[in-house]
Amino acid sequence: MAEGFDQRYVRTRVQLHGLAEGLIAGPQYRSAGTIRLSVYADGFGGAASPLSIRGMRFDWADGSAPLAGTPRELARAAGVDFGAPEDVYPATGLMDAETTLAVEEAAATLILRSHHAGSQALQQLFAEQQPVLWPEHFDVAVSVSDVNYGVSAGDGYHPTPYAYVGPWIPRTGSFWNAPFGAAYPLNTDDDCADLIIDIVEFFEQGTAELEGHAP
Repeated sequence: MAEGFDQRYVRTRVQLHGLAEGLIAGPQYRSAGTIRLSVYADGFGGAASPLSIRGMRFDWADGSAPLAGTPRELARAAGVDFGAPEDVYPATGLMDAETTLAVEEAAATLILRSHHAGSQALQQLFAEQQPVLWPEHFDVAVSVSDVNYGVSAGDGYHPTPYAYVGPWIPRTGSFWNAPFGAAYPLNTDDDCADLIIDIVEFFEQGTAELEGHAP
């Protein structure tokens, strides 16, 4: 990655996470009672609302605007109130409504590509499950047999995208390299097809480890 990209990536990740939580999940929860978000090839949006982020634009039922200005201005344009879902998970909201947005396209593209690859890998392995982009952690995931499988855009544990396998009962051994289970940093230069292959292989390895070792 280009010099200084990590910093710009984290800023973009935090802002997109805040928009997912306050501009899409919060309004959707207040109108439809669910915080679940869906992943698209070029973005993400409400599972039960027309609010979405596609590339560098925010879309709603009858309009669209670039990801610029402040979250409050975007919310007003869409006719919704900006704010995180209330009383669903411990959160006070990641982003102030008056934050000046500075979403960088290259960083946003990496985030959207990683989430889309994760969603495709999850659907490939767990066809009976519907991957969900959860606004609390900004990760696309499913839970199968008391194990969380997912892809995170990054967080305090690892700043850039990674896949993870998180058994509800902790495991020990060399594969389990993270506090929550196992993590696999994604190659940020890979295209979506290569990411899907790598993520599927990692999930399959995690499943094999779980089947072969008792807690």
